[in-house]
Amino acid sequence: MTGPLGRRSFLGAAAALGGAALAGPLAPLAQARPAGAGPAASAALRRPDTLATPPGFQPEGIAVSGRGVAYTGSLLDGSVYRADLADGTGRILTRGQGPMSVGLKLDTYGRLLVAGGDSGQIRVIHAGDGRVLATHQAATGTAFVNDVVVGCGGAWFTDSFNDVLYFLPAGRELTGAGAAPRTLRLRGEWAPVPPGGQYWGANGIERTPDGRALLVVHDTAEALYRVDPRTGDATRTVLDGGSVGNGDGLVVHGRTLYVVRNWAYAVDVFTLSADGRRARFVKQITDPRFDEPTTAAVYGGRLYVVNARFDADWSDPATASTIVSCPL
Repeated sequence: MTGPLGRRSFLGAAAALGGAALAGPLAPLAQARPAGAGPAASAALRRPDTLATPPGFQPEGIAVSGRGVAYTGSLLDGSVYRADLADGTGRILTRGQGPMSVGLKLDTYGRLLVAGGDSGQIRVIHAGDGRVLATHQAATGTAFVNDVVVGCGGAWFTDSFNDVLYFLPAGRELTGAGAAPRTLRLRGEWAPVPPGGQYWGANGIERTPDGRALLVVHDTAEALYRVDPRTGDATRTVLDGGSVGNGDGLVVHGRTLYVVRNWAYAVDVFTLSADGRRARFVKQITDPRFDEPTTAAVYGGRLYVVNARFDADWSDPATASTIVSCPL
């Protein structure tokens, strides 16, 4: 989630909707199959190429389980939707009560860790039955808890309006008195964001391939940073070609980095050094189905990209969006 135009669009739509109920538990499915695909076609080719999210549900983040179940949250009211990537069927897992859901990830205990946007909240949700296990107030005042990655000892959340990361330690207990998020200030080469919420800083977040540090894309600086999770010291990743301008969600798969560039309607692909200090541009993925893409996940040899459709009229409860599948 990034950019002043996108923020105005979805915040205005959310206010207009006033938390209107979603149209129904199942989303329609748009499916494209390769010509001539028969029983011998691979499972990856049989999966739907395009999955529709429910009307009145503006998706932003994505997490995919090892069994091919995708989760995405709504910017409008925080609802969480789950879909089976094998056939595209889905349902609302948790109906939101107002605070938006932006980035989200699964942890090893079957919980969804959800960034709460301008509410400043972090929510912990049971991925099986949708129960909200905990709600943490990570920030107050002007804040935008944007994205999350699980690694480096726990879960790390970005705040696009403040030069900090929020940390929840790994473990079974994320709901007790000792589970409040800790704040890590970004330092070193990190470009500070002016206060007031007019400029966007930290957005997408991932781990380096060696698992020792974090990668954070900075919207205003149009730069990628390697962050030491112990100290918050940030060093700018050297890009050999390509761009991270309009960078939103990040995906690291092995040594490959996918940068979802929302207003560029593209995903730029890089090969990373193990420590994340250098990135070599490989190619750019474009697709006519991209409609302000924000985040992505890799599953089954495909890249699943979420369309937030910031420019759509979300005051219309019939407005819907998609998750699209592309070759890696």
